[in-house]
Amino acid sequence: MTKSMEQIHRVKELQLQQLGPYQIAREIGMDPKTVRKYMEQEDFSPKAPTAEARVSKLDPYKATIEAWLKEDEKNRYKQRHTRQRVYDRLCRERPAFDCSYPTVNRYVRLVRQQQKLSKNGFLELQWHPGEAQADFGECDVIVNGIHSACGYLVVSFPQSNAAFVQCFLGETSECLCQGLMDVFQHIGGVPKRLVLDNATSAGRRIGETVRLTQLFQRFQAHFGFEVTFCNPASGHEKGNVENKVGYVRRNYFVPLPSAPSLVEWNTDLLQMCDLDNLREHYKKDTPICELFEEDRKAMLPLPRLPFEACRYEHLKTNGYGKFVLDGKHTYTSSPMYAEEEIVVRVGAHVIEPLDAAGDPISRHHRQFGNIRTDTVDWLTMLDSLIAKPGAWKNSAMRSQMSYDVRDYMDDLDRSGLRQALRMVKDLSERYGLDVAVTSLQETIVRRRADGISANTAMIAARIAGYGLDTEATPGPDMRLYDDALMPMPTGGL
Repeated sequence: MTKSMEQIHRVKELQLQQLGPYQIAREIGMDPKTVRKYMEQEDFSPKAPTAEARVSKLDPYKATIEAWLKEDEKNRYKQRHTRQRVYDRLCRERPAFDCSYPTVNRYVRLVRQQQKLSKNGFLELQWHPGEAQADFGECDVIVNGIHSACGYLVVSFPQSNAAFVQCFLGETSECLCQGLMDVFQHIGGVPKRLVLDNATSAGRRIGETVRLTQLFQRFQAHFGFEVTFCNPASGHEKGNVENKVGYVRRNYFVPLPSAPSLVEWNTDLLQMCDLDNLREHYKKDTPICELFEEDRKAMLPLPRLPFEACRYEHLKTNGYGKFVLDGKHTYTSSPMYAEEEIVVRVGAHVIEPLDAAGDPISRHHRQFGNIRTDTVDWLTMLDSLIAKPGAWKNSAMRSQMSYDVRDYMDDLDRSGLRQALRMVKDLSERYGLDVAVTSLQETIVRRRADGISANTAMIAARIAGYGLDTEATPGPDMRLYDDALMPMPTGGL
């Protein structure tokens, strides 16, 4: 029997310790003859697999046999070819045929086995309330105007056929844990058992062993559910969610959805799932939402404390305070942290470099894929420009501004530029950078730059609260007061 390389390696280790074959055999529980064979073996180079091509006299007739057996599938069972009948027909209809019956017998048996495997059905599994399946599918979504390839996580409950969906730009452990957690919080409970495929995001399968990622181990311990992984190439073991992945793609992602952010889109997805679960079960003639109540009653309660679906990495910044994650994606921290090692919190949607106190230095949307990216936190850049306004004309921020804002800022002296940048930063922290920059542009276009701070703040509040083009709400009808205050007619009663 061929031994594993771990066993052979152990034989060689003990051989180097001057142990004899019988001593090694007792130590590792192997036959002494086998031990002696590997002690004498010198060449352990990998051998290229070779398949010896054998020519059979039956080769010219194999296609005919397969055609006969294929045609048999349309006939009654008792009117199909036996192995003897195949042999007799070949002898009668093919004058040059000179193969033996055992050769035909073996080949017919092989073809029948292959046909049986290709038609082999699956046992319908019994799923209990509170048990769930999860899997990722692939789709395209327009996120903030950008066409993006996404992975969507489907969590289904086979007992009720209910399903819930969350969308991410990647399929990492952070995405898996965040998606599961969002679904658990939405449904108000935790499945007793979760069935996954071969641990792509939760870990890695090595032989018969599944090694979970540290994040998923923490996640499972925090929520307290049991996890089961399918056997390799056994998608039928979680057939409910496999079908749901296709159903979700056809019904939720056609036409191509568009959303300002995936976080907002995920909120909409959960509402869409709730509406979809109002339909009747395909077999039980009962609304899915009613059947799901059985799942809900069987679930574990949500844990008392929240879970952070993230990991932490120690990364070195360059001279500009930037760091690289996943080998291709560059993010900014702050020039104050140039050439330093910092801790970075990596989540499903957000990347945050942290200062010594654990507070975010900057905040970025997480990037995925093989294309190199360079993401900038504009608030961090504003801090740098306020400290060094002379860098304005060569900054990346200036190139992102409209021509009106750019020309106005270029004409300011150093003090005025610093004041304008500080105003943009203050408004960005209150309303967001887009609102701050739009407000500044509106102030300039409307030629109200004389009182730029007050006018810009007023416009920003209007944009954030009502929208710039929202019509004024009509006030009360004042004609009643006009009538009441009309002067009495002269002349008396």
